[in-house]
Amino acid sequence: MASPPPFSVSTDSFASTHCIVPLTISKIFGPSVKLGKIEHTHLRKLTPLRRDQGFALKASKRSMGSPELTQQLNNNKLETLSRTEDGQDIFNDLKDRFLSFKNKYTENNDQFEKLAKAQAPKFMVIACGDSRVCPSTILGFQPGEAFMIRNVANLVPPFENGPTETNAALEFAVNTLLVENILVIGHSCCGGIRALMSMKDDENASFIKSWVVVGKNARIKAEATASNLSFDEKCTHCEKESINISLSNLLTYPWIEEKVAKEKLSVHGGYYNFIDCSFEKWTLDYRGTKVEERGIIATKNKVFWS
Repeated sequence: MASPPPFSVSTDSFASTHCIVPLTISKIFGPSVKLGKIEHTHLRKLTPLRRDQGFALKASKRSMGSPELTQQLNNNKLETLSRTEDGQDIFNDLKDRFLSFKNKYTENNDQFEKLAKAQAPKFMVIACGDSRVCPSTILGFQPGEAFMIRNVANLVPPFENGPTETNAALEFAVNTLLVENILVIGHSCCGGIRALMSMKDDENASFIKSWVVVGKNARIKAEATASNLSFDEKCTHCEKESINISLSNLLTYPWIEEKVAKEKLSVHGGYYNFIDCSFEKWTLDYRGTKVEERGIIATKNKVFWS
């Protein structure tokens, strides 16, 4: 297979995502979800941070990623750290959260004893490493329900690219754990996709470039179909297109395609928009997909939860 043309990537484009993020640290969105149905999203409280550490992050599309907002966040961080000794308060919060979890562990001791002996998850989830996108929080996965791998931009490399931690996790989940569903979850304001869309042709190498170039076909499609749109809109288009590229790449693994063809395994895409807290889900239609035309897939069972 011919190697892709060299790209370089700007660190700034990876870090900056021009989006509205209406988020308060002590609250996080937690949708109630049932496949095949559309249900309203509700707010769910997690164990709150200490009062002297919480702050509200308010941003507009114009200000997100701006020097002013970056300086504000840095000032907040320095102010918080100045009130701690070697960061101990931060870990005290984690301690409180762990002890809260331990209470649940004790209340469900039988369940956790079973999990200690073996796992049999129904889902394999591939999600982005973005700190705002936690599948267990968004979709309510409980211990033992989903085997997860997270990477930059939730990408699945094709089989011929060789070993990575992502396809190692796929091999274990599909062939050993015998999961019945693979769910690739993309999201809004993805820094990895923004880096992919910002790449310029030159000979400079970087770890980020070497990874996100896996989604180059999604970039090509986004630039072709959204050529008249703004850069931010192109990125949004690429965020969703890259999910389908990953679904297509999953079929390049012989042991995945075989199970999908025999209907022993289903492959799904999901897109989480944390600006309005909505979630889109669709399933790959293997019978309607032409495997030889990589990147062109048919889908079914599309649902939208908001």
